[in-house]
Amino acid sequence: MPSLPRPASGPGSRYTARAATTRTRPRPRTNIAALSHILTNRDIWLARMLHEHRVLTTHQIARVAYPSLRTAQRRLRALHEHAVLDSFRPLTQTGSAPEHYTLGPTGTALLAAHAGLETSALGWRPNHTGRLAYSPSLGHDLGVNDLLTRLAAHTHTTPNTALPLWLSERSAARRWGDVIRPDAYAHYRDGNHVLPFFLEYDTGSQPLARVEAKLTGYAAFTAATNTRPALLIHTCTPSREQALRRRLADPARNLKLHVATASADFTTTTPWGPWWMPLQPGAQRTTLTHLAGQWTGLSPAAGLEQTDADTLLTLPVPPLPPVHRRAGS
Repeated sequence: MPSLPRPASGPGSRYTARAATTRTRPRPRTNIAALSHILTNRDIWLARMLHEHRVLTTHQIARVAYPSLRTAQRRLRALHEHAVLDSFRPLTQTGSAPEHYTLGPTGTALLAAHAGLETSALGWRPNHTGRLAYSPSLGHDLGVNDLLTRLAAHTHTTPNTALPLWLSERSAARRWGDVIRPDAYAHYRDGNHVLPFFLEYDTGSQPLARVEAKLTGYAAFTAATNTRPALLIHTCTPSREQALRRRLADPARNLKLHVATASADFTTTTPWGPWWMPLQPGAQRTTLTHLAGQWTGLSPAAGLEQTDADTLLTLPVPPLPPVHRRAGS
């Protein structure tokens, strides 16, 4: 099956650039009380998304929350001016990168007020955006978020599909960090088929032995909780995917894990498509829907129930904004 073209930069590329510029803010920080008459539920949802997932590009935000890129850009600029959002634009080898948005100081105060907490409880610092812009994990984080925002966008334009749950790496670590630390956890539904899955977004920076060692943790999790989500491993190159498949095939079978792999050459724009290959001899690439249908015994991970210790900031953020309209409306 032919692969899709690899992008020149960003998620799925071989090159991850560092931040070059940050957008200047023409007005001083705005008090959150003064914004109460202009901030929408979607704005507050976006602030929660950025607190949860740390950084999202203009295109990632537009595809899940706005009818067009221009509409998204206009609203994001307004939120940036009021310091609800902060942003930076990375330097790329060719062309220009989209704006990368993070949570701003006013947005942090807004979320703290909604949760009834002090701003310090969110862990936000004045150098928050700079640390993300120059983080060595920026490309990894963008890749995870690109994969899941494309999946979420697909569900709001495709009948009978949904992405009702998407947890970030940080939220997953808060729930299961003593056993496993996936890069994301999500539920994908298509009709009667539901695929609960952990995601490992492999950039090739870890030795194969370290990736193999993670399987033991996932097996321990399923045994301890009597739940069985799937494990999807996404790689950045076909050669890395083949190396992982050779290394992980026997351990996955012995540990009785449901594992499938894919490469960015296939999943660049359609992660729900027929690009996932179960980790078993003679397997063919198939869709997420078919994975859910062929793997019997799948069940959502334990530890998703709300507890008295949860606040607005620890509860899962819906992958789509409230009262979302379908694309083109």
